[in-house]
Parts: sequence; structure tokens; C-alpha cells
Amino acid sequence: MAESSKIQLFVKASDDGETIGHCPFCQRLFMILLLKGVPFTLTTVDTKRSLDVLKDFAPGAQLPVLLYDGESKTDTNKIEEFLEETLGPPDFPSLVPKYKESTVAGNDIFHRFSAYIKNPAPAQDEALQKNLLKAFLKLDMYLNTPLEYELVRDPQLTVSQRRFLDGDQMTLADCSLLPKLNIVKIVCQHYRHFGIPKELLGLWRYLDSAAEVKEFKYTCPNSEEIVQAYRAVVRPFQ
Repeated sequence: MAESSKIQLFVKASDDGETIGHCPFCQRLFMILLLKGVPFTLTTVDTKRSLDVLKDFAPGAQLPVLLYDGESKTDTNKIEEFLEETLGPPDFPSLVPKYKESTVAGNDIFHRFSAYIKNPAPAQDEALQKNLLKAFLKLDMYLNTPLEYELVRDPQLTVSQRRFLDGDQMTLADCSLLPKLNIVKIVCQHYRHFGIPKELLGLWRYLDSAAEVKEFKYTCPNSEEIVQAYRAVVRPFQ
């Protein structure tokens, strides 16, 4: 990559107009760029006041927006693909998971969480909560199942020791799942007094590992920001 290449990431600002706001897609791309170790500029955009910041290069676009050498990109999935193709080895690490199962692990959690938290009929709460629990269990099982590379090192291993979905290093799969998982954890606890069960040790090992890593910690919005973002869509708890 030429020295003159400039990368700018525009993400949603929080209510204070400056710090990082609630947006799992913004956090996902922010994490990817940090993990790549590439120089970039981060701009938080106050969506209530200053969307015109984007008007010259991405009019009407939803955040996040990436500017690469002056060219704007607005689709999160395509931006992820572009960054992986453009910022690859040997200069930058590949973040593609080695195991294809890692890319789909936990991918039903956010959908089930949304159905549960926005459900207008209290009589359905129990069934929807069970659906979400099943998704947690499935992810926990994946995180506890040793991957092939672990079994090569220790054929007797029965419970995985890895820190993330695909191994001990974060991949694109973690950048996609962790921001959503963080939202689920915070919103369910705050509005439904329902947490991820403590006995799901694989899932908690995963969350604890993420909390220790700067690429996740530094990109997380404030918990209160997430709570406020959901205030309008959560059915009041009876």
C-alpha cells in the first residue's frame, strides 16, 4: 500500500456528539482497522446535527462510511471485503477465519434478541426468551468444542481453551459478533433483568477474553448509550 493512501472511517457519534455512538456496524469496521494495524482517521458524526459532513462524498449514506484515497464506500459487508483484499499479507494480517463454522457461530442471536426485546405481547415472552437461550447454548457449545488445531496439539482435549471464535486471535467473525453480543448482554440485563446464564462457561470465557483486548474495549460505546438507544423500541416490562 502506498504511503500516500489515506483511510478515513466515519462512525456514529454518541449523544454528546463526540464519543463513539451505538452502532454495531461502525464498531465492526473500527475493530477491523485496529486489528489490521493500519493508520487511519476516525471521525464521529453527530447524526442529529452534522450529517452534511458526508454530503460531498456520500450524500444520504448511512453510517459507517469509509473513505479510501478519496473514494467513498458505504456498504459494511463490501467494506469488510475491500479491506481484507486491500490490506492483506504480507503487510497486514489476514482476518479471515480458518474454520467456516466460525463465520456463522452465533449468527441467530441478534435476530432472536430483537424478537424478544421488541415483542408487543407479554404472553409470548417466555417462548421468545427460550429461543434466545437456545441460541446462547448453541454458541456456547461451539466455543467449548475444541477446534482441529487444538486437537492436533492435544488429542485428549475435551473442552476448548481458545479465546475467540476461531482461535486465540480475533477474526472478522468476532468483529461481526462481539458488538452485537455486547448489545444483547446490556439491553437484556437492563430492560428484562435477564442475563447470559453463568453456567455457559464457553460464552463467558469469550466475553471475558474480548473485554481484555483493546480492539474491542476501545471501540465499545458507553453502556448507557446502548440503553438509551433501545429505550424507544423496548416494550415496557410489566
